[in-house]
Amino acid sequence: MPDAKTMGRWGVALGPEVLKQVHERIVKIARDKGVTTGRRMRVDTTVVETDIHHPTDSTLLGDGVRVLTRAMRKITKIVGAAGTKLRDRSRSVKFRLLEIGRVARAKGPLNQDKLKQRYRQLLDATSRVVGQAKRFSEEVAQGVKRSTTVLKQLALEGLRQELDEMGARVKQVMKQTRARIFRGNTRSEGKLLSLFEPSTEVIRKGKAGKPNEFGKMVKLQEAENQIVTDYEVYARRPYDSDLLVAAIETHQARLGRTPRLVAADAAFYSAKNEAAAKAKGVKRVCIPNRSTKSLERKREQKKRWFRNGQKWRTGCEGRISVVKRRHGLDRCRYKGFVGMKRWVGLGIIADNIINIGRAMEKQVTR
Repeated sequence: MPDAKTMGRWGVALGPEVLKQVHERIVKIARDKGVTTGRRMRVDTTVVETDIHHPTDSTLLGDGVRVLTRAMRKITKIVGAAGTKLRDRSRSVKFRLLEIGRVARAKGPLNQDKLKQRYRQLLDATSRVVGQAKRFSEEVAQGVKRSTTVLKQLALEGLRQELDEMGARVKQVMKQTRARIFRGNTRSEGKLLSLFEPSTEVIRKGKAGKPNEFGKMVKLQEAENQIVTDYEVYARRPYDSDLLVAAIETHQARLGRTPRLVAADAAFYSAKNEAAAKAKGVKRVCIPNRSTKSLERKREQKKRWFRNGQKWRTGCEGRISVVKRRHGLDRCRYKGFVGMKRWVGLGIIADNIINIGRAMEKQVTR
């Protein structure tokens, strides 16, 4: 049996497309073994958070200065005194961050004038660091800063690319900081929540304990015996109501039949979705319409089959809780959007293997 480190390396080596194929094969095995028949389907969405700290404008600027300065320090170590001399502004930026934190935490009404003054100083220092990083990058490209060995020259090229990439992100953070602090615009275009995970979104799902979550929207759909038949990580958060019809079609493709019962929460409801599901052959569409004023619809939602379907639907919440606690889907430890899809895929595959094993054990003991 390979140890955990070996399996971890395998997980990094496999891409999200391969993991999708592995997952589809596992679902087919569950169907062939009679673990799931596809008579019922439930679907829900959740958020898998990226591995970032809570984003604020000041800390993002501090992160940018730290990364750019570190890269320029490495370049200076390789090339020596050639070209532009490094001026380290990390200490002054650190003091500006502490001052902003003190002003923001002060008791009483927030002193906006003092906060704006501190942010001006922070933006000025950050702008100077970005300008210096641009000069370093140009001098590496022009050969002013160069190394005598091939390996160190390759390292310089990698550091130059890091300066260009991170410099563009820091400029975007500076732009959104100016828009929020000085113009009161909190919805600037292309807003960055992390310099290291730029694909991170802020997602609000109405939770009282955690109103804002920073990560990616993930869809999970299940059949009998808690088998996850499909999962999807979305580059941009979709509306839940746009996912239902595609989920039914995926269920048909994976399990070879139309589900008799489809259950989901109220976010998936629309009259169009209900009609489309019935047109595909779904006998009972168990999705509540919370805003209905129709007495007939309210009576329909109080029927025993509807209430039983909603009770079964709540198992989605338990499945989401389990994959987050047992398989680490509360926070993704891999980097980037591709890493997020790989992390979710590995967690779902592991959960399915456990549930298939338990279901087959029950079949043997009967």
